[in-house]
Amino acid sequence: MTIKRDTELLFEIGCFRFLPRTWKRFLNPDVQNNAEHTLRVAWVALTLARHERKGDHEKIIKMALIHDLGESRCGDVDYLSRQYVERHESQAIKDIFNDTAHDREMVKFYHEYEKRECIEAKLVKDADNLDVEFELRELESRGHDLGVVWNKNRKKFVYTRLYTPSAKRMWREIHKANPHDWHLKGRNRFNAGDWGNKKR
Repeated sequence: MTIKRDTELLFEIGCFRFLPRTWKRFLNPDVQNNAEHTLRVAWVALTLARHERKGDHEKIIKMALIHDLGESRCGDVDYLSRQYVERHESQAIKDIFNDTAHDREMVKFYHEYEKRECIEAKLVKDADNLDVEFELRELESRGHDLGVVWNKNRKKFVYTRLYTPSAKRMWREIHKANPHDWHLKGRNRFNAGDWGNKKR
């Protein structure tokens, strides 16, 4: 373990934001990069853990941070490219963390995540799937129909494989929700600011 290797690791993590999701090729939807995806996965996983009242939150965050980090070296694959590409993510994770301050812990968490046996791994995997659902719903609100095209198969093959009851409830809520409600119904200029408080 050296500061030099840790600095290299942090440069590599910085480059994670330049890695596009491969499903961008399906008529070029404006989708998240891998770093953006990872951020929301961490928040979704923590939220699910609160609802389930289970899981070590520190472990959940760490698993969320590394769940796709191997793609820094292997690249992202979608449901189509998985039929043709062989990746070595386990080796990538080992190489990414080799001789860094996080070597043993993060490699261990990565393997735990891949096994999906502990509640933390299940929560992070649920969050990984739900983040895609959030993004597809956002795309739909912007006029891109990829979510509509994928909906039947995702409901059949993804929804049914969610691990936790909270994830299933959130999935259903995503499909009922308006992605704009957080700012339209929250405190804003229309209902509480200078416009909302003035008498006409």
